[in-house]
Amino acid sequence: MSETIDTTALGEKIVRVLKTIFDPEIPVDIYELGLIYDVFVNEDYDVKILMTLTTPNCPVAETLPLEVEEKVKSLDSVKSAEVEITFDPPWSQDLMSEEAKLELGML
Repeated sequence: MSETIDTTALGEKIVRVLKTIFDPEIPVDIYELGLIYDVFVNEDYDVKILMTLTTPNCPVAETLPLEVEEKVKSLDSVKSAEVEITFDPPWSQDLMSEEAKLELGML
């Protein structure tokens, strides 16, 4: 009997990993900050993450997507991981979770 992994459960593991990655300028993880637009997991456990940055000329534009990709790839069940950056829609503070806004004193 082969071991099967639920793609929903894998998606939840991926979110937990994303919550360990922080924007270096803002003390909030990238998931709560609203930088992750979508996480796709197919039946072959290939992962695609659609994310944005706070600004197009963000100082971590080169390193943050690589960190996301590497940390997601480190999960045992993940076969491959790809990060796609988009600025449509552009990031705004409206995308932040209530938790992030509270952490930054915006509530």
